[in-house]
Amino acid sequence: MKTSRSHVFMLGAAGALALSALATGCSPNAAANTTAATPEPVTIATAVVESSPIDRYLRVTGSLLADEQAEVSAEVGGRVIATPVERGTRVAPGAILVIISGTQAGAQLAEAEANAAQIEARLGLAPGQPFDSLRVPEVMSAKAALDLADAEFARIQSLLDQKVVSRSEYDQRRMQVDAARHQYQMAQNGAEQSFRALDGARARVALARKAMADTTVRAPFAGLVAERLVSAGDFVSAGTRVATVVRIDPVRVELAVPEHAVALIEEGQQVRLTVDAYPGQQFIADVRHISPALRADQRALMVEAVAANPDGRLKPGLFATGAIRQAAAAPALLVPASAVETVSGTSRVYVVVNGERLEERIVTTGETVGPRVEVTSGLSRGEVVAAEPKGRLADGAAVRAR
Repeated sequence: MKTSRSHVFMLGAAGALALSALATGCSPNAAANTTAATPEPVTIATAVVESSPIDRYLRVTGSLLADEQAEVSAEVGGRVIATPVERGTRVAPGAILVIISGTQAGAQLAEAEANAAQIEARLGLAPGQPFDSLRVPEVMSAKAALDLADAEFARIQSLLDQKVVSRSEYDQRRMQVDAARHQYQMAQNGAEQSFRALDGARARVALARKAMADTTVRAPFAGLVAERLVSAGDFVSAGTRVATVVRIDPVRVELAVPEHAVALIEEGQQVRLTVDAYPGQQFIADVRHISPALRADQRALMVEAVAANPDGRLKPGLFATGAIRQAAAAPALLVPASAVETVSGTSRVYVVVNGERLEERIVTTGETVGPRVEVTSGLSRGEVVAAEPKGRLADGAAVRAR
Protein backbone atom coordinates (compact mmCIF):
# COMPACT_ATOMS: atom_id res chain seq x y z
CA MET A 1 0.00 0.00 0.00
CA LYS A 2 2.87 2.37 0.72
CA THR A 3 4.49 1.62 -2.60
CA SER A 4 1.25 2.36 -4.40
CA ARG A 5 0.90 5.80 -2.82
CA SER A 6 4.49 6.65 -3.75
CA HIS A 7 3.79 5.70 -7.36
CA VAL A 8 0.71 7.89 -7.51
CA PHE A 9 2.66 10.82 -6.10
CA MET A 10 5.34 10.44 -8.72
CA LEU A 11 2.79 10.34 -11.54
CA GLY A 12 1.12 13.49 -10.24
CA ALA A 13 4.42 15.31 -10.04
CA ALA A 14 5.32 14.25 -13.55
CA GLY A 15 1.98 15.48 -14.85
CA ALA A 16 2.44 18.81 -13.12
CA LEU A 17 5.88 19.22 -14.65
CA ALA A 18 4.53 18.35 -18.09
CA LEU A 19 1.72 20.87 -17.89
CA SER A 20 4.15 23.52 -16.69
CA ALA A 21 6.49 22.82 -19.58
CA LEU A 22 3.58 22.89 -22.08
CA ALA A 23 2.35 26.20 -20.75
CA THR A 24 5.85 27.66 -20.91
CA GLY A 25 6.45 26.40 -24.46
CA CYS A 26 3.08 27.57 -25.90
CA SER A 27 2.97 31.13 -24.62
CA PRO A 28 5.14 32.74 -27.41
CA ASN A 29 3.22 30.89 -30.20
CA ALA A 30 -0.14 32.00 -28.86
CA ALA A 31 0.96 35.63 -28.92
CA ALA A 32 2.17 35.20 -32.48
CA ASN A 33 -1.18 33.70 -33.59
CA THR A 34 -3.08 36.54 -31.97
CA THR A 35 -1.01 39.06 -33.93
CA ALA A 36 -1.58 37.17 -37.20
CA ALA A 37 -5.39 37.16 -36.72
CA THR A 38 -5.58 40.98 -36.95
CA PRO A 39 -6.04 41.76 -40.74
CA GLU A 40 -3.84 44.28 -42.44
CA PRO A 41 -5.70 47.43 -43.70
CA VAL A 42 -6.65 47.25 -47.42
CA THR A 43 -5.22 50.05 -49.56
CA ILE A 44 -8.02 51.57 -51.69
CA ALA A 45 -8.57 54.48 -54.04
CA THR A 46 -11.07 56.99 -52.75
CA ALA A 47 -13.28 59.77 -54.14
CA VAL A 48 -15.08 62.68 -52.55
CA VAL A 49 -18.84 63.11 -52.91
CA GLU A 50 -19.21 66.35 -54.89
CA SER A 51 -22.15 68.66 -55.49
CA SER A 52 -22.51 70.02 -59.02
CA PRO A 53 -25.33 71.33 -61.26
CA ILE A 54 -26.41 68.79 -63.87
CA ASP A 55 -28.94 68.59 -66.68
CA ARG A 56 -32.00 66.60 -65.71
CA TYR A 57 -34.03 64.53 -68.14
CA LEU A 58 -37.65 63.44 -68.32
CA ARG A 59 -37.85 59.75 -69.29
CA VAL A 60 -40.63 58.91 -71.76
CA THR A 61 -41.45 56.01 -74.05
CA GLY A 62 -43.01 55.74 -77.47
CA SER A 63 -42.80 54.31 -80.96
CA LEU A 64 -41.11 55.25 -84.21
CA LEU A 65 -43.33 56.29 -87.12
CA ALA A 66 -42.64 56.99 -90.77
CA ASP A 67 -42.43 60.68 -91.62
CA GLU A 68 -44.92 60.03 -94.43
CA GLN A 69 -46.85 56.88 -95.31
CA ALA A 70 -49.19 56.52 -98.27
CA GLU A 71 -51.46 53.61 -99.10
CA VAL A 72 -51.33 53.99 -102.89
CA SER A 73 -54.47 52.84 -104.69
CA ALA A 74 -55.47 52.40 -108.31
CA GLU A 75 -57.70 55.19 -109.65
CA VAL A 76 -58.96 53.19 -112.63
CA GLY A 77 -59.93 49.58 -113.10
CA GLY A 78 -58.16 47.13 -115.32
CA ARG A 79 -55.68 44.29 -115.63
CA VAL A 80 -52.25 44.74 -114.05
CA ILE A 81 -49.61 44.24 -116.74
CA ALA A 82 -46.39 45.24 -114.90
CA THR A 83 -45.05 45.70 -111.36
CA PRO A 84 -41.53 47.16 -111.64
CA VAL A 85 -40.94 47.55 -107.85
CA GLU A 86 -40.46 45.18 -104.94
CA ARG A 87 -40.60 45.49 -101.15
CA GLY A 88 -37.77 47.78 -100.05
CA THR A 89 -37.28 49.44 -103.45
CA ARG A 90 -36.17 53.07 -103.11
CA VAL A 91 -38.34 55.29 -105.32
CA ALA A 92 -38.28 58.91 -106.43
CA PRO A 93 -41.38 61.12 -106.68
CA GLY A 94 -43.43 59.95 -109.64
CA ALA A 95 -41.64 56.61 -109.97
CA ILE A 96 -43.76 53.85 -111.53
CA LEU A 97 -45.19 51.38 -109.04
CA VAL A 98 -47.79 49.48 -111.09
CA ILE A 99 -48.94 49.60 -114.74
CA ILE A 100 -52.56 48.80 -115.62
CA SER A 101 -53.76 47.95 -119.11
CA GLY A 102 -54.80 51.13 -120.91
CA THR A 103 -56.89 49.62 -123.74
CA GLN A 104 -60.25 50.73 -122.40
CA ALA A 105 -58.99 54.11 -121.20
CA GLY A 106 -57.36 54.71 -124.57
CA ALA A 107 -60.60 54.00 -126.44
CA GLN A 108 -62.53 56.35 -124.17
CA LEU A 109 -59.97 59.05 -124.77
CA ALA A 110 -60.21 58.65 -128.55
CA GLU A 111 -64.01 58.90 -128.37
CA ALA A 112 -63.91 62.04 -126.22
CA GLU A 113 -61.38 63.70 -128.53
CA ALA A 114 -63.53 62.89 -131.57
CA ASN A 115 -66.64 64.45 -129.99
CA ALA A 116 -64.73 67.59 -129.09
CA ALA A 117 -63.26 67.83 -132.60
CA GLN A 118 -66.74 67.51 -134.14
CA ILE A 119 -68.08 70.45 -132.14
CA GLU A 120 -64.99 72.54 -132.91
CA ALA A 121 -65.53 71.89 -136.64
CA ARG A 122 -69.17 72.94 -136.35
CA LEU A 123 -68.10 76.17 -134.72
CA GLY A 124 -65.28 76.69 -137.17
CA LEU A 125 -62.66 76.80 -134.38
CA ALA A 126 -59.04 76.06 -135.14
CA PRO A 127 -56.90 74.53 -132.34
CA GLY A 128 -56.10 77.25 -129.82
CA GLN A 129 -58.40 79.82 -131.45
CA PRO A 130 -60.61 81.80 -129.02
CA PHE A 131 -64.36 81.54 -129.43
CA ASP A 132 -66.22 84.39 -131.19
CA SER A 133 -69.89 83.79 -131.94
CA LEU A 134 -69.81 86.25 -134.87
CA ARG A 135 -67.25 84.02 -136.65
CA VAL A 136 -69.39 80.90 -136.46
CA PRO A 137 -70.49 79.93 -140.04
CA GLU A 138 -74.18 79.63 -139.17
CA VAL A 139 -74.12 83.00 -137.42
CA MET A 140 -72.30 84.61 -140.31
CA SER A 141 -74.88 83.22 -142.75
CA ALA A 142 -77.78 84.48 -140.62
CA LYS A 143 -76.09 87.88 -140.36
CA ALA A 144 -75.76 88.07 -144.15
CA ALA A 145 -79.44 87.19 -144.57
CA LEU A 146 -80.38 89.92 -142.05
CA ASP A 147 -78.22 92.49 -143.84
CA LEU A 148 -79.87 91.59 -147.16
CA ALA A 149 -83.34 91.82 -145.67
CA ASP A 150 -82.49 95.22 -144.16
CA ALA A 151 -81.28 96.47 -147.52
CA GLU A 152 -84.37 95.23 -149.32
CA PHE A 153 -86.60 96.79 -146.70
CA ALA A 154 -84.85 100.15 -147.02
CA ARG A 155 -85.36 100.07 -150.80
CA ILE A 156 -89.02 99.13 -150.46
CA GLN A 157 -89.52 101.89 -147.91
CA SER A 158 -88.20 104.49 -150.34
CA LEU A 159 -90.44 103.13 -153.12
CA LEU A 160 -93.41 103.28 -150.78
CA ASP A 161 -92.73 106.94 -150.18
CA GLN A 162 -92.82 107.39 -153.93
CA LYS A 163 -96.10 105.45 -154.17
CA VAL A 164 -94.40 102.87 -156.41
CA VAL A 165 -95.12 99.80 -154.27
CA SER A 166 -98.16 98.84 -152.32
CA ARG A 167 -98.52 98.90 -148.57
CA SER A 168 -98.92 95.13 -148.44
CA GLU A 169 -95.58 94.55 -150.16
CA TYR A 170 -93.97 96.95 -147.70
CA ASP A 171 -95.42 95.03 -144.76
CA GLN A 172 -94.21 91.77 -146.27
CA ARG A 173 -90.64 93.06 -146.52
CA ARG A 174 -90.77 94.30 -142.95
CA MET A 175 -91.84 90.85 -141.76
CA GLN A 176 -88.92 89.34 -143.69
CA VAL A 177 -86.53 91.66 -141.84
CA ASP A 178 -88.02 90.61 -138.50
CA ALA A 179 -87.70 86.94 -139.44
CA ALA A 180 -84.07 87.38 -140.54
CA ARG A 181 -83.24 89.16 -137.29
CA HIS A 182 -84.87 86.33 -135.36
CA GLN A 183 -82.86 83.76 -137.31
CA TYR A 184 -79.69 85.69 -136.58
CA GLN A 185 -80.41 85.72 -132.85
CA MET A 186 -81.19 81.99 -132.94
CA ALA A 187 -77.93 81.35 -134.74
CA GLN A 188 -76.00 83.26 -132.06
CA ASN A 189 -77.78 81.36 -129.30
CA GLY A 190 -77.05 78.08 -131.04
CA ALA A 191 -73.40 79.00 -131.35
CA GLU A 192 -73.25 79.78 -127.62
CA GLN A 193 -74.89 76.45 -126.80
CA SER A 194 -72.48 74.60 -129.07
CA PHE A 195 -69.56 76.31 -127.38
CA ARG A 196 -70.84 75.24 -123.95
CA ALA A 197 -71.19 71.72 -125.32
CA LEU A 198 -67.59 72.03 -126.48
CA ASP A 199 -66.56 72.91 -122.93
CA GLY A 200 -68.23 69.71 -121.73
CA ALA A 201 -66.57 67.68 -124.46
CA ARG A 202 -63.19 69.13 -123.59
CA ALA A 203 -63.80 68.29 -119.92
CA ARG A 204 -64.53 64.69 -120.93
CA VAL A 205 -61.30 64.68 -122.92
CA ALA A 206 -59.43 65.84 -119.82
CA LEU A 207 -61.05 63.11 -117.73
CA ALA A 208 -60.24 60.51 -120.36
CA ARG A 209 -56.63 61.68 -120.49
CA LYS A 210 -56.42 61.50 -116.70
CA ALA A 211 -57.85 58.00 -116.76
CA MET A 212 -55.25 57.07 -119.34
CA ALA A 213 -52.49 58.57 -117.20
CA ASP A 214 -53.88 56.82 -114.11
CA THR A 215 -53.22 53.44 -115.70
CA THR A 216 -49.65 54.09 -114.53
CA VAL A 217 -49.67 54.20 -110.71
CA ARG A 218 -46.82 56.37 -109.44
CA ALA A 219 -45.12 57.07 -106.12
CA PRO A 220 -46.51 60.21 -104.43
CA PHE A 221 -43.15 61.12 -102.85
CA ALA A 222 -39.58 59.91 -102.48
CA GLY A 223 -39.26 56.97 -100.12
CA LEU A 224 -39.26 53.21 -99.87
CA VAL A 225 -41.80 50.62 -100.97
CA ALA A 226 -43.01 48.97 -97.78
CA GLU A 227 -45.46 46.63 -99.53
CA ARG A 228 -46.51 45.69 -103.06
CA LEU A 229 -49.99 44.19 -102.89
CA VAL A 230 -50.68 43.17 -106.52
CA SER A 231 -48.93 41.16 -109.20
CA ALA A 232 -49.04 41.09 -112.99
CA GLY A 233 -52.31 39.52 -114.10
CA ASP A 234 -54.39 40.72 -111.16
CA PHE A 235 -57.55 42.65 -111.97
CA VAL A 236 -58.01 45.79 -109.92
CA SER A 237 -60.84 48.27 -109.62
CA ALA A 238 -60.75 51.94 -108.67
CA GLY A 239 -59.73 52.22 -105.03
CA THR A 240 -57.83 48.92 -104.82
CA ARG A 241 -54.62 49.27 -102.77
CA VAL A 242 -51.62 48.34 -104.86
CA ALA A 243 -48.62 49.46 -102.76
CA THR A 244 -47.51 51.21 -99.58
CA VAL A 245 -44.81 53.88 -99.78
CA VAL A 246 -43.09 55.30 -96.71
CA ARG A 247 -40.57 58.05 -96.10
CA ILE A 248 -38.28 57.33 -93.13
CA ASP A 249 -35.76 60.15 -93.40
CA PRO A 250 -36.51 61.88 -91.15
CA VAL A 251 -38.40 59.54 -88.85
CA ARG A 252 -41.09 60.62 -86.41
CA VAL A 253 -41.16 59.53 -82.76
CA GLU A 254 -44.50 59.51 -80.96
CA LEU A 255 -43.85 59.85 -77.23
CA ALA A 256 -46.29 59.65 -74.32
CA VAL A 257 -45.61 62.33 -71.68
CA PRO A 258 -47.26 61.64 -68.30
CA GLU A 259 -49.80 64.15 -67.06
CA HIS A 260 -47.60 65.47 -64.23
CA ALA A 261 -44.82 66.41 -66.68
CA VAL A 262 -46.92 68.24 -69.29
CA ALA A 263 -45.64 71.65 -68.18
CA LEU A 264 -42.05 70.56 -68.89
CA ILE A 265 -42.58 70.05 -72.63
CA GLU A 266 -41.93 72.74 -75.24
CA GLU A 267 -41.43 72.74 -78.98
CA GLY A 268 -37.79 72.63 -80.02
CA GLN A 269 -36.60 70.60 -77.02
CA GLN A 270 -33.97 67.98 -77.73
CA VAL A 271 -34.77 64.31 -77.14
CA ARG A 272 -32.13 61.62 -76.71
CA LEU A 273 -33.48 58.37 -78.11
CA THR A 274 -32.44 54.79 -77.46
CA VAL A 275 -33.88 51.66 -79.07
CA ASP A 276 -33.35 48.04 -78.12
CA ALA A 277 -32.15 47.23 -81.64
CA TYR A 278 -28.98 49.32 -81.10
CA PRO A 279 -27.97 48.99 -77.43
CA GLY A 280 -25.62 51.65 -76.16
CA GLN A 281 -26.32 54.05 -79.03
CA GLN A 282 -28.20 57.34 -78.85
CA PHE A 283 -30.12 59.18 -81.55
CA ILE A 284 -31.02 62.86 -81.38
CA ALA A 285 -34.52 64.17 -82.14
CA ASP A 286 -36.27 67.53 -81.74
CA VAL A 287 -39.80 68.08 -80.47
CA ARG A 288 -41.85 69.41 -83.41
CA HIS A 289 -45.51 68.80 -82.58
CA ILE A 290 -47.39 68.78 -79.27
CA SER A 291 -50.94 67.47 -79.07
CA PRO A 292 -53.49 70.06 -77.87
CA ALA A 293 -55.16 67.52 -75.59
CA LEU A 294 -54.32 64.49 -73.44
CA ARG A 295 -55.45 60.99 -74.31
CA ALA A 296 -58.14 60.12 -71.83
CA ASP A 297 -57.33 56.39 -71.85
CA GLN A 298 -53.65 56.95 -71.01
CA ARG A 299 -53.76 60.30 -69.16
CA ALA A 300 -50.78 61.22 -71.29
CA LEU A 301 -49.87 63.98 -73.71
CA MET A 302 -48.76 62.76 -77.13
CA VAL A 303 -45.65 64.52 -78.43
CA GLU A 304 -43.99 64.06 -81.81
CA ALA A 305 -40.26 64.48 -82.26
CA VAL A 306 -38.36 64.26 -85.53
CA ALA A 307 -34.97 62.55 -85.91
CA ALA A 308 -32.65 62.46 -88.90
CA ASN A 309 -32.34 58.93 -90.31
CA PRO A 310 -30.05 59.11 -93.37
CA ASP A 311 -28.89 55.51 -93.11
CA GLY A 312 -32.39 54.14 -92.49
CA ARG A 313 -31.40 52.26 -89.32
CA LEU A 314 -34.41 53.56 -87.40
CA LYS A 315 -37.39 51.52 -88.55
CA PRO A 316 -41.03 52.54 -88.10
CA GLY A 317 -42.61 50.45 -85.37
CA LEU A 318 -39.54 50.18 -83.14
CA PHE A 319 -40.09 50.86 -79.44
CA ALA A 320 -38.08 53.88 -78.27
CA THR A 321 -37.13 55.40 -74.96
CA GLY A 322 -36.59 59.14 -74.91
CA ALA A 323 -34.86 61.49 -72.48
CA ILE A 324 -36.06 65.09 -72.74
CA ARG A 325 -33.73 67.61 -71.16
CA GLN A 326 -35.43 69.93 -68.69
CA ALA A 327 -34.87 73.64 -69.03
CA ALA A 328 -33.38 74.35 -65.57
CA ALA A 329 -30.26 72.71 -64.16
CA ALA A 330 -30.32 71.52 -60.52
CA PRO A 331 -27.41 70.61 -58.18
CA ALA A 332 -26.73 66.95 -57.56
CA LEU A 333 -24.41 64.75 -55.48
CA LEU A 334 -22.01 62.95 -57.79
CA VAL A 335 -19.66 60.01 -57.31
CA PRO A 336 -17.65 57.97 -59.82
CA ALA A 337 -19.83 55.37 -61.48
CA SER A 338 -17.23 52.76 -60.45
CA ALA A 339 -17.95 53.51 -56.79
CA VAL A 340 -21.49 52.16 -57.02
CA GLU A 341 -22.08 48.42 -56.85
CA THR A 342 -25.51 47.22 -57.97
CA VAL A 343 -26.62 43.67 -57.18
CA SER A 344 -30.17 42.45 -57.82
CA GLY A 345 -31.37 46.02 -58.25
CA THR A 346 -29.87 47.27 -54.98
CA SER A 347 -27.10 49.86 -55.22
CA ARG A 348 -24.50 50.37 -52.48
CA VAL A 349 -21.33 52.33 -51.84
CA TYR A 350 -18.66 52.05 -49.16
CA VAL A 351 -18.00 55.19 -47.13
CA VAL A 352 -14.57 55.63 -45.53
CA VAL A 353 -15.13 56.53 -41.85
CA ASN A 354 -12.30 58.40 -40.08
CA GLY A 355 -9.98 57.36 -42.89
CA GLU A 356 -9.62 53.82 -41.55
CA ARG A 357 -12.88 51.87 -41.69
CA LEU A 358 -15.59 51.15 -44.29
CA GLU A 359 -19.29 51.63 -43.77
CA GLU A 360 -21.71 50.11 -46.30
CA ARG A 361 -24.49 52.44 -47.47
CA ILE A 362 -27.55 51.57 -49.55
CA VAL A 363 -28.11 54.39 -52.07
CA THR A 364 -30.44 55.35 -54.90
CA THR A 365 -29.06 56.70 -58.14
CA GLY A 366 -30.30 59.23 -60.68
CA GLU A 367 -28.77 60.74 -63.80
CA THR A 368 -25.53 59.53 -65.34
CA VAL A 369 -23.17 62.37 -66.18
CA GLY A 370 -20.19 61.07 -68.14
CA PRO A 371 -18.05 58.88 -65.83
CA ARG A 372 -20.04 59.98 -62.76
CA VAL A 373 -23.46 59.07 -61.45
CA GLU A 374 -25.92 61.03 -59.34
CA VAL A 375 -26.77 59.72 -55.88
CA THR A 376 -30.18 60.93 -54.74
CA SER A 377 -30.15 59.38 -51.26
CA GLY A 378 -27.74 57.71 -48.85
CA LEU A 379 -24.78 60.11 -49.07
CA SER A 380 -23.85 63.63 -48.03
CA ARG A 381 -21.63 66.15 -49.69
CA GLY A 382 -17.92 65.87 -48.73
CA GLU A 383 -18.04 62.23 -47.65
CA VAL A 384 -15.27 59.95 -48.91
CA VAL A 385 -16.18 56.72 -50.71
CA ALA A 386 -14.24 53.77 -52.07
CA ALA A 387 -13.75 54.54 -55.75
CA GLU A 388 -13.44 50.95 -56.98
CA PRO A 389 -14.87 48.34 -54.58
CA LYS A 390 -15.19 45.66 -57.27
CA GLY A 391 -16.84 43.23 -54.86
CA ARG A 392 -13.73 42.84 -52.67
CA LEU A 393 -14.75 45.11 -49.78
CA ALA A 394 -17.08 44.56 -46.85
CA ASP A 395 -18.78 46.56 -44.17
CA GLY A 396 -16.42 47.35 -41.25
CA ALA A 397 -13.24 46.44 -43.15
CA ALA A 398 -10.07 48.31 -42.20
CA VAL A 399 -8.71 50.37 -45.07
CA ARG A 400 -5.88 52.70 -45.90
CA ALA A 401 -6.77 55.50 -48.39
CA ARG A 402 -4.49 55.91 -51.35
